[in-house]
Amino acid sequence: MQISLYNSLSRRIEPFTPLKENLVRIYSCGPTVYNFAHIGNMRAFLFADLLQRAMRFVGNYDVKWVMNITDIDDKTIRDSKLGSSAWLPEMGEQTEDPKENLRNFTTYYEQKFYEDIRSLGVNTDHFYANPRATDFIWQMQNLIKKIYDNGYAYISGGSVYFNVSKWAQADTYGRLKKIDWENFQQGSRVDADTYEREDASDFVLWKEQKEGEPIWEFELDGKSLPGRPGWHLECSTMEYEILELPFDIHTGGVDLKFPHHEDEIAQSKAGYGIDPNPFWCHNEFLEVEGKKMSKSLGNFFTIRDLVAKGLDTRDIRLAMLSAHYSTKYNFTFDGVESARKARLKVQDYIYKLFELSESDNIEVPDEKLPANQVFSELANDLHSPKALARLFEFINEFPANKLSEQSKKNVINDLERINGIFAVWEISAKPEEEIIIPSEIIELAEQRKVAKANKDYAAADALRKQIAELGYNVLDKKDSYDIIPINK
Repeated sequence: MQISLYNSLSRRIEPFTPLKENLVRIYSCGPTVYNFAHIGNMRAFLFADLLQRAMRFVGNYDVKWVMNITDIDDKTIRDSKLGSSAWLPEMGEQTEDPKENLRNFTTYYEQKFYEDIRSLGVNTDHFYANPRATDFIWQMQNLIKKIYDNGYAYISGGSVYFNVSKWAQADTYGRLKKIDWENFQQGSRVDADTYEREDASDFVLWKEQKEGEPIWEFELDGKSLPGRPGWHLECSTMEYEILELPFDIHTGGVDLKFPHHEDEIAQSKAGYGIDPNPFWCHNEFLEVEGKKMSKSLGNFFTIRDLVAKGLDTRDIRLAMLSAHYSTKYNFTFDGVESARKARLKVQDYIYKLFELSESDNIEVPDEKLPANQVFSELANDLHSPKALARLFEFINEFPANKLSEQSKKNVINDLERINGIFAVWEISAKPEEEIIIPSEIIELAEQRKVAKANKDYAAADALRKQIAELGYNVLDKKDSYDIIPINK
């Protein structure tokens, strides 16, 4: 099925065709592992998951999905430093080696990140690679050398900067965002990895060493420049090394369009001589109860916070996928409750498909089967809200207990395909409910067993009556007994 996507480069919806036959190569900006990812981050990761699943199940493509791990930047260095209050005992003992501290600190949060996304239904086996920035230092240095040799970088102090104005004269800087060149100050530099300024500035490729920070040796143009890479550089390098350029699709939140993604484009073209990818797909922001998420407002949540409040991660996933990725998503607890009801309605329908029932033998025509209807909406710029609406239309039109046995099998097969996208349902018969017998009842039953063994039948009958008054029956067997709730 032909898939169309909104392309941030062209600012319109375009038909998607892989650059390499049936293979789709996707690069997603991953987490900076210095803390637990919040639900705003998770929206970006769920969008990327939706996209790659649609490519697999709707487009029938093979997929190479890469999501990087940012394990070196201002935040990870700050919080992993010796004596930092952010250090946890679970990370082990801190040492005098900043690199060792950085690796132990970030590895802890990297593993927590995988736990969180798996709880949200992301199949980590779908990843082709999850490269860490610190494993690609020398490749980043090689890219810096290429950019410098091509005339688009310069050394200042012990740092290396990308020359934005010179690049803009040779190519385009501002493909994803309109740049205010009238107020551009040539030579204005930004050293921070992330910054709020929206005006163009020369950005750092390599940062000079600072006390207490991990450093790598680097020589450029005969100068020794010990230090570490800037944040923007890692993605350009890993895309080139793992997916080759050009690859197909780059994803991320709208907050990364500028400067991060704009700088990626410039770095890759200035260093490798190739535009990195033809499709850029960005998801919109997440709000909480109509407000920007903020710790000061008390509406800042991680997935772990929500689970502690009793929410089911399947409902969180479905709630987020119930809004189109290109619109702002307002996270509310009422919204998650609505998603729970919707999920359970579909789950109950699935259970009924596996039950034996008096059937009216309704046949579902092939053109009415749900997967084609759902997939056609997903093929149109991943419109998950309309896709879910088509699923509920089908459920309302074709009650599970009215279908012929063949139609039930066909519908089960279709729902397996749909769940390949949404990943919130169990495609199986309803499991038998586990019966947990209170210890008090078990103790009374054991007393009755002893009374019977002693031929004290009056006591045994009294104990049976007492157990029954508490809502349970004792069914005698040859050498033992079963206990069942009376209402079962």
